[in-house]
Amino acid sequence: MIDRIIGKKIRMTQIFAEDGKIVPVTVLQAGPCEVVQVKSEDTDKYCAVQLGFEDKKRNVSKPLAGHFKKAGVDAKRVLREVRLDDVGDLKVGDRVGVEIFKEIERVDVSGITKGKGFQGQIRRHNFARGPGSHGSKNVRRSGSIGCSATPARVFKNTKMAGQMGNVTRTIKNLEVVEVDAENNLLLVKGSVPGPNGGHVIVRRTNIIKKSQSNND
Repeated sequence: MIDRIIGKKIRMTQIFAEDGKIVPVTVLQAGPCEVVQVKSEDTDKYCAVQLGFEDKKRNVSKPLAGHFKKAGVDAKRVLREVRLDDVGDLKVGDRVGVEIFKEIERVDVSGITKGKGFQGQIRRHNFARGPGSHGSKNVRRSGSIGCSATPARVFKNTKMAGQMGNVTRTIKNLEVVEVDAENNLLLVKGSVPGPNGGHVIVRRTNIIKKSQSNND
C-alpha cells in the first residue's frame, strides 16, 4: 500500500473547530499522482513505484520525454520513487489521490525551506552582538573560532556565516484536520517547510503513541 504522495503547498489559513477554537492549518494539494513506472523483484531486485505529479508542457529533456512516452502518460514536473513491500495490483497509469489519508490521523511533511542567501552568524545562528560603544569594532563580527597554537585549525561544524535556508526539512507528526478528496486538498494543523507553491512529500507518520508502546 502506498503511504506517501507528492503535493504542493497552497497557503496557510485558519478554520474553526467544533468547539469554536481557531485552528491554524496549511492547505496542501496532495496529488493526484500518476504511476509512471513499476519496479519489482524480478526486474529491479526491489519493489517500488515511481510517482509523477503536475503536468509539464515545455522544456522536457529527450530522455525524460521517452520515459513518459514509454509509460503512456503526460510529462510530469516532479518524479519521486516510493519503496514498497509489494506493488500488488498497481500498474503504470494508475492514479493515487489524497484519499489514501482518509483513515490517517498523523502525517509527516518534507519540503525545501525558503532560501535566505548568505547570512552572518547573528541572523543564521542567533548569536549575540558585541558592544556598540567605546570604540568597539566587533559589533556584528564573529568572535574567536579557534586557537593558533592548539588545535591550530577550525573544528568541523563550527557555527559561522554562510548559506541560510534552501535545505530539506521534515515536520513530523502533523495532525490531519480535513481530507477533501473531491478537490485533492489536505489540511494539516500547523506549518510546513517551503514557500507557497513549493513541492512537498506527504507520508503517513511512523510515530507510535506512548500509550500504545506502553501497552506493548
